[in-house]
Amino acid sequence: MSVDLSKLIVKKTITLDDIKEKTVAIDAYNTIYQFLSIIRQPDGSLLVDSHGDVTSHLSGLFYRTIELIQHGIKPIYVFDGIPSMLKQKTIQARIQKRESAYSAWQTAVAEGDMEKARSYAERSTRINKDIVASAKQLLDYMGVGYINAPSEGEGEASYLSMKNLVYAAVSQDYDTLLFGSKNIIRNIAISGRRKLPKKDIYISINTELINLEETLASIGITRQQLIWVGIMLGTDFNAGIKGIGPKTAIKIVKQSNSLYDVKKYIKEKFNSEFEFDVSEVEDLFMKPEIKEYSQSDIEALTSMKPDFDNIIDFMCTKHEFSKDRISKYANILLKSKGSIKQTGIGGWID
Repeated sequence: MSVDLSKLIVKKTITLDDIKEKTVAIDAYNTIYQFLSIIRQPDGSLLVDSHGDVTSHLSGLFYRTIELIQHGIKPIYVFDGIPSMLKQKTIQARIQKRESAYSAWQTAVAEGDMEKARSYAERSTRINKDIVASAKQLLDYMGVGYINAPSEGEGEASYLSMKNLVYAAVSQDYDTLLFGSKNIIRNIAISGRRKLPKKDIYISINTELINLEETLASIGITRQQLIWVGIMLGTDFNAGIKGIGPKTAIKIVKQSNSLYDVKKYIKEKFNSEFEFDVSEVEDLFMKPEIKEYSQSDIEALTSMKPDFDNIIDFMCTKHEFSKDRISKYANILLKSKGSIKQTGIGGWID
């Protein structure tokens, strides 16, 4: 589970027009996961074509990306590479939870409880290699650039923000703050009204902008100290310390000069220890494995052109979306990005 810094961050509500002409690095796995969780049948099952291929993510990726481009935003998707060894335990735990949720979904469907079924289905969401491959194929045809990160996509997106190559990293996870992204945008893919599970209540989900410098200034700590806070609360790479919440964690880091001091305090005051040497986690956030890019690399990714014929063939002929609807939005995309056809170019950089 990503670190929960929601009670510490400084955020402001924005609209898509507020980031017009900005280039943003979107955490692809995080965003695709959202589409797979939300875009489902009433019983919670994913949208599929007649061949059984999942299409929920393609629908979300196609329409939402076009909406961003219509607002003058320049998206670049960043895909995860090989996960760090520290994350393997978290991945295994997630797999077990999703398998359990999938079994519960099957039971709920059999019992005819559609609301419960949908809730369990969302929790069973997982991304496989076919989903990733089809997402990249669609982005290629849409003329939308993407990057294959060597490891953590959030780390790569944050690096691009730190180097002012993009305006912000886009992710639901607060880990991007620990990785050092100057700006973080949340809810860019799911803004609007959402129904609360098991309740006849709707809430508004707004797109949010979080500035790292403002957040650190409001708390009165450095990014390295924020990483220590994250480590105490628990990250994707380590379990936190039971009994320590955000306020206590802030108190501890403000009287500590190093992670060693933090660990010493926890041992003395809480009679507790981390399960392993979390200095590895600190290093992972401070010095993530990334690939460097130049401004010209980024400009090449944002200046790609869509291919109308391949969009129609991929979305309508192969995956059976409505040709009229896809054509309408493909033309909007061409108008927004230009109509020069570039068939067969790679929409990515390794």
